[in-house]
Amino acid sequence: MNGKRNRSGRKARALSALVALALLGLGCALLPGPVASAADKPTVRLSTSEAGKGGSVTVKGAGWRPGALLMMLICGRSEPGRGVVGGTNSCANSEGLAVTTGKDGTFSRRLPVAEPPEPCPCVVHVATVTGEKAAADTAFKVAGHPVKPLPKEAAGGRLPVLTGTRLEGSSGLLTWFGAPPQRKLVFTVGNVGAAPVTDPVFRVGTSHGVFAPQWEEQQWRGTIAPGKKARIELPVELAGGAHGDYLVSLRYGGKVLAEQPWGVGRPWGVTLFWLLLCVVVPAAVFRVGMVLVDRLRPKKRGASVKRRRRLVAGTRGRHAPAPRTARTAGTPRAAREPGTALPWFTPDTAPDPVPGSPVRGAGNGATGPHDPQSTKKET
Repeated sequence: MNGKRNRSGRKARALSALVALALLGLGCALLPGPVASAADKPTVRLSTSEAGKGGSVTVKGAGWRPGALLMMLICGRSEPGRGVVGGTNSCANSEGLAVTTGKDGTFSRRLPVAEPPEPCPCVVHVATVTGEKAAADTAFKVAGHPVKPLPKEAAGGRLPVLTGTRLEGSSGLLTWFGAPPQRKLVFTVGNVGAAPVTDPVFRVGTSHGVFAPQWEEQQWRGTIAPGKKARIELPVELAGGAHGDYLVSLRYGGKVLAEQPWGVGRPWGVTLFWLLLCVVVPAAVFRVGMVLVDRLRPKKRGASVKRRRRLVAGTRGRHAPAPRTARTAGTPRAAREPGTALPWFTPDTAPDPVPGSPVRGAGNGATGPHDPQSTKKET
């Protein structure tokens, strides 16, 4: 009995252990480990916080998207909390470097130190070039570069974007032939500050590829009271013949409020025009050249005139009938046309003489060649 109880107790303990292991495995599977790691923001660390022009600094990053293409720049007029106030136009773009993250989302690259076009405070700005937008800034001091305090943020109303931005409009026929593409950037903002915002000035920028945006200030006429919202439309225009993938950015108060991609089709009308031009112009030049060659080529006018006259005379001799004269008036057509008479038969061309009338040709001693009676009379 004791042995049976011991065996049943061991079985129960083993079963409870298996159930506990299964619950532990299920709990580990449900733990939010990947979610926590995905929530980590991209970070950037520097090997040194200060360096002069001509030196270098090692930039290391973590938490980025695997295989992402990044751009590293040294920017002036910037702070880690406020970002690049003047946009990438405040950065040393010509000395920037591109780097690709590894499978674990990390990278390490040595960046040469250059003086940005704007005074410090400066940062090392790292941002994605393609795909989902992400950026990180780290404070950096360029030795010997001037320093000026950043402008204070306006203490008043704030205008965050409440709804997603979109581009409205379509391309017309002229755009297909190279006219500047035009759209309207539409978005809704709300005033979350304590003061009204009157006639806000927005900055709309367009960028293509890795190039810095080209900013343009546009003022919206109107007043947005605290706690109110407004629908805003701002025109956006690209250069003539532009095509490819563009990015439209919206800034207000030194911060980027929204970004909207814009795919612009190729102006095939321009390509068709150049193809037709390459075909029509050579053909026209060839025809003009042939006309000039024909006019400048020397011609033998005397020989050509004589040749034409001989051709005309030969044509008239073959096809024009012979003139009817008094001598051939009484001659049959067979006698006038020697080619129609048989070689062994010669028809009598002289008519029978009428009694009492003189014979034709008697006055000059001529008689018919086949008239025997006339021959006898002559003898």
